[in-house]
Amino acid sequence: MSRFFSDRHRELKAYTPGEQPKLSRLIKLNTNESPFPPAEGVAERVREEAARLNLYSDPESSALREILARKLGLAPENLIMTNGSDEALNFAFMAFCDEGCPAVFPDITYGFYPVFARINRVPFREIPLREDWTVPLPEFRSCGGTVFLANPNAPTGLALGLEEVEEILRAHPDHVVVVDEAYVDFGAESAVSLIDRYENLLVVQTFSKSRSLAGLRLGFAAGNGELIRDLRTMQYSTNPYNVDRLAQAAGIACLEREEENLRRVGVIRENREWTRGKLRDRGFEITDSRANFLFVRHPALRGSALRDQLRQRGILIRWFDQERIRDWSRISIGTREQMEALIEAVDGILKA
Repeated sequence: MSRFFSDRHRELKAYTPGEQPKLSRLIKLNTNESPFPPAEGVAERVREEAARLNLYSDPESSALREILARKLGLAPENLIMTNGSDEALNFAFMAFCDEGCPAVFPDITYGFYPVFARINRVPFREIPLREDWTVPLPEFRSCGGTVFLANPNAPTGLALGLEEVEEILRAHPDHVVVVDEAYVDFGAESAVSLIDRYENLLVVQTFSKSRSLAGLRLGFAAGNGELIRDLRTMQYSTNPYNVDRLAQAAGIACLEREEENLRRVGVIRENREWTRGKLRDRGFEITDSRANFLFVRHPALRGSALRDQLRQRGILIRWFDQERIRDWSRISIGTREQMEALIEAVDGILKA
């Protein structure tokens, strides 16, 4: 770092994104992207909108918000559109956490949570997951802070039921509970249906996974009107035009073709279960993932070894250098052809 870098950030440990390879021949199963392009017509809508790039985007994403609100059964004032779900999460750390209200989240979860806490100078507490990777509900009921829960969790893929989410909401009437639903469409229950009942609930989702828009950066947060106004204050204090014209156009076109998105989600779920069965047959331990990835380990292979040997065979997966999960790997679900290539490569590794 330079000698000009602020002292308050010198110890900051930044988030490490998954590898984005420059070689097209690699099979990319490391960043939980959709293996499918956006629904038909989305790219054309983006091209049309590109002719108006000389104009600022609508800071409230009004047209997109209206369509999304109808889909979710909410009012537009219950939604804020953001530059990916990461921005919504960052706004939540900024708005609902401080020295008197720490952030609380599991020890094994989305790696950006501690980064958001540190860069916003927010104290935080990590509550260890149980040995089976489930959330210890009693400890979260008495944690005394703003709760952040990825549901399904990453990288474990496990999901809480709505009754368990409600249990945490009821235990924290004076604190916000943020439910991060980046992977909810692949097999979990969304907490959006609870928004009218709990003023302290904020639900965050993304268009990156189930709607194939990871490259455009589009997400949103849903909650009661006052919570959303708090987030809007953060938006207007940092980047008012946070969602660009192309992302708004793509989001609208995507929602108009939701049946196609749901069909592709179904294919990914089928491929996940096919892959789960094949890996189990080969001795892998696998969590009950409800996301578009599998969390796996093999008794004969360290997680880093599996990652390295698959890469030598042209397949990227994700390994995390954390003590509790060092023997585990996360494998994104791709097309059937990609998953067949994965199984063939695994067979080669196990026979070597």
